[in-house]
Amino acid sequence: MEAEGLDWLLVPLHRLVSWGAAAAMVFGGVVPYIPQYRDIRRTQNADGFSTHVCLVLLVANILRILFWFGRRFESPLLWQSVVMTLTMLLMLKLCTEVRVASELNLKRRSFADFDPHHFWHWSSFGDYVQCVLAFTGVAGYVTYLSIDSALFVETLGFLAVLTEAMLGVPQLYRNYCHRSTEGMSLKMVLMWTSGDTFKTAYFLLNGAPLQFSVCGLLQVLVDLAILGQAYIFACHPQKPAPHTAHPASAKAL
Repeated sequence: MEAEGLDWLLVPLHRLVSWGAAAAMVFGGVVPYIPQYRDIRRTQNADGFSTHVCLVLLVANILRILFWFGRRFESPLLWQSVVMTLTMLLMLKLCTEVRVASELNLKRRSFADFDPHHFWHWSSFGDYVQCVLAFTGVAGYVTYLSIDSALFVETLGFLAVLTEAMLGVPQLYRNYCHRSTEGMSLKMVLMWTSGDTFKTAYFLLNGAPLQFSVCGLLQVLVDLAILGQAYIFACHPQKPAPHTAHPASAKAL
C-alpha cells in the first residue's frame, strides 16, 4: 500500500529524470565547444584547434542520422546528431573566418578545385558547406539503395560510432606533432571526457546498439590520452626553437 501511495511522487520524478537525461544527451555534446569557441573569438587565433575534429564529427553524425532510417534507435541520440552537426558548422565558420583574416597567402582555395593537398583547408565557409552537402547526398543515396540490407545497416551504424570514437585523434596527433597543447582548451577536453563517460553509461543503461557502447569506451580512452598529453607537456615544456633567418616560413599550419 505504501509503494502504491508513493506512485504519485515516483512516477513524475522518474519522468523528470528521464527528460533530464535525454536533454543532457541532446545538448551535452555541444557544451565542450563553448569555451573553445569563446577562446578563438577572444584571441582571433584558431591554430590551437584542429578543424579536422569538425570533419570527424560531421561525418560521424551524418552517418548516424542515416543509420536511424535503417534502425530506429532512441530519439535523443538522433537529435543529438542534428544539434552536433549544426554546432560543427558554426565552429568551422568561425575558424575559417579567423584563419583567412590572418593568412599571409591570399591565394583562394576552393572545394571545386578538388585538390587533395588542400582538402579541408579552403578559403570560404561555403566550400565546407558544399563538401558536407556532397557527402550527405552520396551517402544518403547509397543508404537509400541499400536500406533493406541488414548487413549494410549494421555496418553503417558501426562506421558512424567508430568515426565519432576517433573524434579526439586529430587533436591528439596535432598535440604530438607540436609537442604542445598550447591553444587547445583544456576545459573542452575535460568536458569531452565527462560527456563521453556519461554518454557511454547512457548507452549501456538504455540498451543502445552494441556499436554505440564499444565505441563510446574507445572515445573515453582517447580523451584520457589527450589529458595525459596536457599533463606531460606541462611538466616537460618544449624548449623554444632558435631564431632563424626566415621567421615567416616557420608559421605552423
